[in-house]
Amino acid sequence: MESVEASSNGQRILRIQAPIVDSVSCYCRVDAGLKTVAGARKFVPGAKLCIQPDIDPRAHKSKNSRRERSRVQSPLLPGLPDDLAIACLIRVPRVEHRKLRLVCKRWYRLLAGNFFYSLRKTLGIAEEWVYVIKRDRDGKISWHAFDPTYQLWQPLPPVPVEYSEALGFGCAVLSGCCLYLFGGKDPLRGSVRRVIYYSARTNKWHRAPDMLRKRHFFGSCVMNNFLYVAGGECEGIQRTLRSAEVFDPNKNRWSFVADMSTAMVPFIGVVYNGKWFLKGLGTQRQVMSEAYVPETNNWTPINDGMVSGWRNPSISLNGRLYALDCRDGCKLRVYDEATDSWKKFMDSKLHLGSSQALEAAALVPLNGKLCIIRNNMSISLVDISNPDKHVESNPHLWETIAKKGHFRTMVTNLWSSIAGRSGVRSHIVHCQVLQV
Repeated sequence: MESVEASSNGQRILRIQAPIVDSVSCYCRVDAGLKTVAGARKFVPGAKLCIQPDIDPRAHKSKNSRRERSRVQSPLLPGLPDDLAIACLIRVPRVEHRKLRLVCKRWYRLLAGNFFYSLRKTLGIAEEWVYVIKRDRDGKISWHAFDPTYQLWQPLPPVPVEYSEALGFGCAVLSGCCLYLFGGKDPLRGSVRRVIYYSARTNKWHRAPDMLRKRHFFGSCVMNNFLYVAGGECEGIQRTLRSAEVFDPNKNRWSFVADMSTAMVPFIGVVYNGKWFLKGLGTQRQVMSEAYVPETNNWTPINDGMVSGWRNPSISLNGRLYALDCRDGCKLRVYDEATDSWKKFMDSKLHLGSSQALEAAALVPLNGKLCIIRNNMSISLVDISNPDKHVESNPHLWETIAKKGHFRTMVTNLWSSIAGRSGVRSHIVHCQVLQV
């Protein structure tokens, strides 16, 4: 924006003021060329740099009238410069973004790229949603997104068919907004190397490079925005694996890292104090534990108080390691490094039952709090910043934000326990948080 001011001696001074947001750029159409999973024949990088130059409608006049018309675009919002229009649109709640994409092509391009959501993140108005991947009673994989602001479950595109019945696959989030599914066991093809990912910005599934080894029921984690996988099983002579590999989303490439000390099928893992801890079963079905340090690319066997009292699910949040102390997730424990032991941390004082439907399946961080997700799709938020306060006098410390299937009375708890023992197989497989 330009403004003209008069100086004391009568001369005119032209001042150039920076716009609120950059309205001249191409709005980073980095995702416009991505192919969805269906029919994709080649790997497409998950992130590209914006290389389209700024457009000046007065420069490079062409005789082609069609090209000239394409340079002059209608405003995003009539009567407002584009920078002000974008400043308004980025403040629209995330739940309405699906509707905004349908308004016009310019709005769709804006909301399908990195520019729009980078501004939301920079200004601190990006929203976190909980994504739950569940195996239904018929063995099919489905998934659901929960908006904690409006406390509503939101629709999502269906899981690609190659993962609709997969077993033992991994799930992780890179760059805060891309949910990856990788590996696993196909009912017909056996162990696979495939990798796909869902972008919360485009609301679509995309392809990614395959892993280097076929594997299922393996361990995985994310450190410094690198995706690590290790161990697991694969059909063949060497059934249990020692190998480990890492995916770099910037280079869009998998690479091998150091092998584990011994082959393992992990059943629990967590990143804590810059290390990746894994606990699982070895080739002789004995319980084993190892820790991986990315800086040294080295695995070390672990046998201490942390591992011996470690239970699933667990989470590292704000530098402390938490785990559940009961099946329904209504009690929390915390690891104390000074004594190398697990201690009681917080009790909700409202226990739900011990059925499979009420079993806590995942712990994830959500808006600075600890989030507990159960198999009945109920979700609780725990404020762990004030452990000394009593839950009875401070109900906001432990609150339920999703009550789907949430049982409250003694009768319904008893009925749920009976149903759980009678073979209810619907359960949560993975749970992640995406920020957009």
